[in-house]
Amino acid sequence: MRNATLAAAIAMALPLPAAIAQDAPASTAALGEIIVTAQRRSENIQDVPLSVSPLQGERLAAMFEGGGDIQVLAARVPSLYAESSNGRLAPRFYIRGLGNSDFDLAASQPVSIIVDEVVLENVILKSFPMFDLERVEVLRGPQGTLFGRNTPAGIVKFDTRKPTQEFGGDVALSYGELGSMSFEGAVGGGISDTVSFRLSALYHERDDWIDNDFTGENDALGGFDEYAYRAQLLIEPSDNFSALLNIHGRDIDGTASIFRANVLGPGSDGFNSNYDRDSVTYDGGDGNPQSAEGLGGSIRLDIGLANDVTLTSITAYENTESSSRGDIDGGFGADFLPAVGPCPPGSQPGDPCIPFPSDTLDGIDNLDQVTQEFRFASQASDRLFWQAGAYYFDSEFSVTTNPFFTPVPTTVVHENTAWAVFGHVSYDVSDAFTLTGGLRYTDDDKDLYGSGPTGAPIAPVSVSDEQISWDVSGLFEVNEDFNVYARLANGFRAPTIQGRDVAFFGAPSVADSETINSIEFGFKSQLADDRIRLNAAVFYYEVDDLQLSAIGGGGNFVQLVNADKGTGMGLDLDGEFLITERFMMTLGFSYTDTEIDDNTLVVPPCGSGLCTVLDPLDVNGRAIIDGNSFVQAPEYVATVTARYGLPIGTNGELFFFTDWAFQGETQFFIYESEEFYSDGNFEGGARIGYAHDGGKWEVALFGRNITDEENVKGAIDFNNLTGFDNEPRIVGVSFRARF
Repeated sequence: MRNATLAAAIAMALPLPAAIAQDAPASTAALGEIIVTAQRRSENIQDVPLSVSPLQGERLAAMFEGGGDIQVLAARVPSLYAESSNGRLAPRFYIRGLGNSDFDLAASQPVSIIVDEVVLENVILKSFPMFDLERVEVLRGPQGTLFGRNTPAGIVKFDTRKPTQEFGGDVALSYGELGSMSFEGAVGGGISDTVSFRLSALYHERDDWIDNDFTGENDALGGFDEYAYRAQLLIEPSDNFSALLNIHGRDIDGTASIFRANVLGPGSDGFNSNYDRDSVTYDGGDGNPQSAEGLGGSIRLDIGLANDVTLTSITAYENTESSSRGDIDGGFGADFLPAVGPCPPGSQPGDPCIPFPSDTLDGIDNLDQVTQEFRFASQASDRLFWQAGAYYFDSEFSVTTNPFFTPVPTTVVHENTAWAVFGHVSYDVSDAFTLTGGLRYTDDDKDLYGSGPTGAPIAPVSVSDEQISWDVSGLFEVNEDFNVYARLANGFRAPTIQGRDVAFFGAPSVADSETINSIEFGFKSQLADDRIRLNAAVFYYEVDDLQLSAIGGGGNFVQLVNADKGTGMGLDLDGEFLITERFMMTLGFSYTDTEIDDNTLVVPPCGSGLCTVLDPLDVNGRAIIDGNSFVQAPEYVATVTARYGLPIGTNGELFFFTDWAFQGETQFFIYESEEFYSDGNFEGGARIGYAHDGGKWEVALFGRNITDEENVKGAIDFNNLTGFDNEPRIVGVSFRARF
């Protein structure tokens, strides 16, 4: 029945953009040009010598219906994955299998999130709500030349809509199951001949919908209220000068991740009979409250200089605070208490169930991030195009952890200062061949200090490194419809300090810098009179001193370790197909094979003793992880969208849209076990509605996770067989209009 439902949903095709859905002759219908800024200038995606996937328009907007957060991007483009054990805060991103599963609020990630050319380094900043977007670009592979350190896996790049002289705006409203309400709106235009503005805002709300069977409280958890805003002012007094001012903020109050005790295994993946999406049995967590607020701003100056050179200055500041509490054991009681539950199916009296209660509060106190970039660039129309500049980064924040069994909470302070200089050149060797190369020097310093669970100061820790990153690529135009390219790239992730273990009477851990060398071959094509766009790449990379997080074990520690080497290989495929003027499909597929290469590296397996470890063990019972795949690295990702539009009258359109994402085998921890992985997860969405006058307004019935899939997204291994799941099905109605 499920397969039949899936096939039927995919068969519902997706309405085309209004420009394509008109009654033009079939011979004139064609895919439009896609402009990206992957190389920090506007270019046709077919001329960019790297693997990049754009998301924009209806395909992008549909993902966020029903109140979805940034994690909805998971598996929506090839090689991109995202997850979180911190609810709507602290998302973790992975590209081509490379990422970081560390759940701590100070964790470093090899995937960078960049919004309007400003890096959002901390995991809480990465969760800033995305709205009023022009496009999203996923750049795969090392991006260490133009975008800097901590980009060895790639970048997810967000560009918001900017002010223009033309007055206009748009609004989107939706209401769905579980009291899910959403509002997005924007308005802007010219104030004078030289000044324009744009104001945009977002509001998301969902009712509590998960019962707590332990307390007997109905609808106790699962809800949230979130709003965000952005104000922009563009000043253009002359052709040689512009200033863009941006102020933005957010506030969220809601529920942290819902952990569910002993819903996995034992002996197999997937949820067992303990799992009930609508209820938990919590004796702690105080309702798993979660909150965050933030404020930021930036000033971008573009100054025309002599010889057609432009100087761009981007000054940015971000501030945020957060708090998140959770019943980590996901159940009630403990083995040593009179009451305990729920236990794994088939348990016998005396079997480990919930060894001990776990209730933890974590928060970021007053994060300040300052960045400054100066960039000189030549005219893009020249045969030779170059960029050169300097970059400065400064961040300071404290992380407070309260496990509720220590004398006092632990507070550790993280400081990070980095600077860089870089250059990037593209040269048209001939009309058919373009050579591109770049170089970047980075200096990075980190410090950690603070107080431990007894209130006593801890010994400060400092790490630093300096690295040179580079890339070189060549793109050859076989003909006007087919390009091939090759790219060699190097990048690095700066050394990292992890201080979470201090809260549990442990010591900070340190990981050295990881460096990556990547090779990629690909093609970009537009076929069948521009009715098919097909882009693909094959890749191989090696990471030296791969940074890994050994999470859990008997002590629930987060220990940073370096594997000697890690490798990844695979392919990415993006396709768009204009089947008729009114019927369009997109297809995406990626295959990734990753492997840890270190025959001396061992980590503690699950602390509960309930999981079935597949790795060989050393004499101390630690798992030998040599040959294992990377954590949260799906073997494959597949995505399909379809849209069909049927004209109604002279200005109307009945449309159908559907989107599906599929995820292959994915391991949750760096040791392998029967229980802590997922395989074959998928989710789908659909919209059916009416659009008028080329999309000036529309009304639609929508559904997210329309088959109500119950997918395991992650687990906690130190206490029991705890798991957490995906978002439930949300069906609702939406209205959109632009003016």
